[in-house]
Amino acid sequence: MNLQRPQPAPGLAPEKFRDPDRTAAGERRAAVALDGLATLWINTGTLCNLTCDGCYIESSPTNDRLAYISAAEVAVYLDEIEAEGLGTEEIAFTGGEPFMNPDIMAMLEDVLGRGFRALVLTNAMRPMMKLAEPLAALRARHGANLLIRVSLDHYAREFHELMRGPNSWAPAVHGLEWLAREGFRLHVAGRTCWEESEDELRAGFARLFAGHAIPVDAADPVALTLFPEMDERLDVPEITEACWGILGVEPEAMMCAGSRMVVKRKGAAGPVVLPCTLLPYDESFEMGPRLSDALGPVKLNHPHCARFCVLGGGSCSRAG
Repeated sequence: MNLQRPQPAPGLAPEKFRDPDRTAAGERRAAVALDGLATLWINTGTLCNLTCDGCYIESSPTNDRLAYISAAEVAVYLDEIEAEGLGTEEIAFTGGEPFMNPDIMAMLEDVLGRGFRALVLTNAMRPMMKLAEPLAALRARHGANLLIRVSLDHYAREFHELMRGPNSWAPAVHGLEWLAREGFRLHVAGRTCWEESEDELRAGFARLFAGHAIPVDAADPVALTLFPEMDERLDVPEITEACWGILGVEPEAMMCAGSRMVVKRKGAAGPVVLPCTLLPYDESFEMGPRLSDALGPVKLNHPHCARFCVLGGGSCSRAG
């Protein structure tokens, strides 16, 4: 196999994504209204056991810009969902590596105990396996309401490790195999930064899953999500109100039409709500400390909005 990552495109023009209301060309910028809070994302903190090439949130063993959120802080948002009748069905956990947060099991117990579905994004390595016994017990009690989505950047060891570092492949595959044996509802997330078509990538993952008895349908775009790249330094068109009709894309299909994310910044008095998982550090997108502060429309004033969501068709909330 002789795969390569594509060469970087030209850098982003400095005049783009400056004005929340107008593009650099003076056109009205697109915005997305919240149809309903279907998914609430909880960022558990940016600390991770890996330092991966191209990680949009720059997670690492030393990056604590987003602090560990506590079970008590998450419970406040669950209370608000119930008190305000927001109709949220899914609570999703991302990081960093969520299983490094010391409150992760308490948070999952609370979420599932209240009847929400839970989604956890993980690299399925040692932090998860250290919690194997309580995690298996949680699955036994709540079954399909708990979904684990494992990140594998490629179906081949050498390319996965190109992104995630040496010796990261075997533990991830071991974690996947354990999840499969224990009967967890399981999805996988890969990347599209390779010189391969989507069909080639899905065929490669299908071979991997078959060889390791992983019950994931590689042809299913939800069960195997292949994410577009998100380097905000690279050039991308701005999205105007006219783009919806030109591109044949519906604003209701955007991630921010059905989700919000809670983060806790290092040193902050408490968590705040953001439009989505992709904008953890941009304080201009902070909507307030409560979910009730975050029910308004989102202006697509960031390269990720264009590259990942509108043009790339990506969504972190496609749990199925």
